[in-house]
Amino acid sequence: SPEERPQFPGASAEFAERLEFIQPQVLAGIPVYRVMDRQGQVIRDSEDPQLPKERVLKLYKTMTLLNTMDRILYESQRQGRISFYMTNYGEEGTHVGSAAALDDADLVFGQYREAGVLLYRGYPLELFMAQCYGNARDPGKGRQMPVHYGCPERHFVTISSPLATQIPQAVGAAYAIKRAHASRAVVCYFGEGAASEGDAHAGFNFAATLECPIVFFCRNNGYAISTPTSEQYRGDGIAARGPGYGLLSIRVDGNDVFAVYNATREARRRAVAENQPFLIEAMTYRDFFPKIAVFSPRIGHHSTSDDSSAYRSVDEVNYWDKQDHPISRLRHYLGHRGWWDEQQERDWRKSSRKMVLEAFEQAEREPKPPPHLLFSDVYLEMPPRLRRQRQELQRHLETYGEHYPLQHFQK
Repeated sequence: SPEERPQFPGASAEFAERLEFIQPQVLAGIPVYRVMDRQGQVIRDSEDPQLPKERVLKLYKTMTLLNTMDRILYESQRQGRISFYMTNYGEEGTHVGSAAALDDADLVFGQYREAGVLLYRGYPLELFMAQCYGNARDPGKGRQMPVHYGCPERHFVTISSPLATQIPQAVGAAYAIKRAHASRAVVCYFGEGAASEGDAHAGFNFAATLECPIVFFCRNNGYAISTPTSEQYRGDGIAARGPGYGLLSIRVDGNDVFAVYNATREARRRAVAENQPFLIEAMTYRDFFPKIAVFSPRIGHHSTSDDSSAYRSVDEVNYWDKQDHPISRLRHYLGHRGWWDEQQERDWRKSSRKMVLEAFEQAEREPKPPPHLLFSDVYLEMPPRLRRQRQELQRHLETYGEHYPLQHFQK
């Protein structure tokens, strides 16, 4: 009878008269949504987003251009030209597929592996290079580590290094957008390792209880730096956490750019229309160098500070390199449609490499920002202590300037 049902306000449930604990593996894992198979064939016509040729070519060219930029900047760091770099090998489909599904005005909070989102939005190669070199053209004025991009004009919030701090910040931005009735969404990217941080749980809960128009986009690439998922959690990935917080959730094949596009487009549409948060878990594999790319294959790492051969086997990496990666899958699709051939591939490889190298060479020629910028842009009016420090630095450089490479800095 209705009066015998539980009336507790904290959960929706029925009574049970048998003592039984819920087993973590009693349910089958959340399925992985995909549109294409590994040979680039659309499995179900109704799921094909029917993107025009020009749009699909933009997806492909952005993914391969990002791949080219990664290789050149990675080698640049190995040669001592820049201090640090993080590649995007293997995750290009998650970047570009999601970016294509967003509105240009949607606000993006990235982690440090979403360069493809910014590239798809038209961020110039010259500014990518300027940021990594910290030169005078860098919008951040050389005060950030490499790969910490940001662009207010393209609604891309500047990256910060601490893991997961962007998640509650993104929820706050989404709540402000909701209150302003702005018809925009916030998209917040992070890895499955960052989902272990407390900020992720706080962000999920605030987004659900405040009913914010946000899409949480988790790239589950199997490793949090050197920690495999088997040592990170025992549950069914990240998507399984969504229902517990009241998030509409889906798991997608992150190597299928169309699956990522479809899921992000629908999540974004409903987030704006219904003021609901969504969680997308994109399954992929981190850091390999696909054969279809501009250069010969190589095994990549979490960052230039990492040696992944210490914690994963060559056989494992070779499997993903040869069997399943996002660039080759989209290349197969283009070939099936007759939209791309070997000659176009060779021409694009040559021209994209030239574009990246030209931007690279320009970045190396640019001077570093002037030293006095160390003290600016924190306060509206510089406090006395910072003015004193700036004057002390100036006197020091005037006295001992011959000991510093001041010729490389802008006057």
